Amino acid sequence: MQKYLKRAATLILAVAVLAVGSASCGDGDGATAESYKVGALLSTTGGASNLGVPEANTVEMMVEQINAAGGINGRLLEVIVYNDETDAAKCANLANRLIEQDEVLAIIGPTTSGNSLAIIETVTSAQIPLVSCAASADIIEPVEERYWVFKTPQTDRQVVAEIYTYLQSEGITKIAIMTATSSFGTGGKKYLESEAGDFGLTIVANQVFDEGATSMISQLTVIKGTDAEAVVCWAIDPESAVVAMDMQTLQIDLPLLCSHGIANMDFIAAAGDAANGVIFPAGKLPVVSYVPQTDPQWEVLTTYKADYESRYTGGVSTFGGHAYDALSMVVIALEDLEEGLSLAESRAAIRDNLESISGFVGTGGIFTMSPTDHLGMQPGSLALIEIVDGEWTWKQ
Repeated sequence: MQKYLKRAATLILAVAVLAVGSASCGDGDGATAESYKVGALLSTTGGASNLGVPEANTVEMMVEQINAAGGINGRLLEVIVYNDETDAAKCANLANRLIEQDEVLAIIGPTTSGNSLAIIETVTSAQIPLVSCAASADIIEPVEERYWVFKTPQTDRQVVAEIYTYLQSEGITKIAIMTATSSFGTGGKKYLESEAGDFGLTIVANQVFDEGATSMISQLTVIKGTDAEAVVCWAIDPESAVVAMDMQTLQIDLPLLCSHGIANMDFIAAAGDAANGVIFPAGKLPVVSYVPQTDPQWEVLTTYKADYESRYTGGVSTFGGHAYDALSMVVIALEDLEEGLSLAESRAAIRDNLESISGFVGTGGIFTMSPTDHLGMQPGSLALIEIVDGEWTWKQ
């Protein structure tokens, strides 16, 4: 993998050719029979498009970089990207298409926890490795039932612990939680509830809301009538922005802590002034300017940010970083792939190579996989981020 990172750091990027939704990435003229073919299921439209678009952009950029530098083992890399439209049923159909018709070696994505969970049985039955870009710990646990599945973002359990550690350090003991009814939201809710006691926290209000909700007034009115000392919201950016704005409308002057599902500028753009003061844990990418050069992630973070922002608007987000880490891990596995294997043998070998990854420095953290850990995220991967004057700051 480090072969790719060293090459990518010095490349001048060419003009891209990738039609997100149903096209393949190759050398610009289409992939050849000698290509390594990988699939990607990303939500470039629908409710999670703010997450899926930077993921698709990242895949496009990386394929160009890798192929311009000579490919992998002398072969071009082809990534077939399908837009699942943030729809679990569509995602499942597209997964089958990648496996049966496109005959890809591995799949990265999906973008969301719900879509990732929806295809676990499919990839397990087909015996093809999946590297998810979604957060739920259920995607990779229990590991004995997730033999073919890996992931790159920090889990909901890890992020809950980071939030609760902060609240405990602030002397807060009573909290209100608000969670989406999505798979991501219910996964966070599970750990928000189960871990609270370990941090001396009491949940005095427990409110839920639907995906796509445009008003949280009723839930927040309930919270306002309690003695909560902070609000914890677990959702991606559109709904979380509504929570922030409606708290401002109702003049609820409590700290608002959110999940890593808001780690892109779209949250700030949607919430406006209400975003200021919001605190959330995420990978270090949003606060890369605060990362010291002595940090082992510094080079990867700064290179990815510079490469991405040289060609795409909107700035980097941790979600594009999740795709960077996922595809990078597949590249590591492909670099060690033996020649002459059948499709089934190649998929199995890639799975084994993924499980053997050790010390991979990605945008989300440092990863060391094992037969008992298909995330392999090492300690120190999360930064506690506060939004100040519309900008991300590292709350150290």
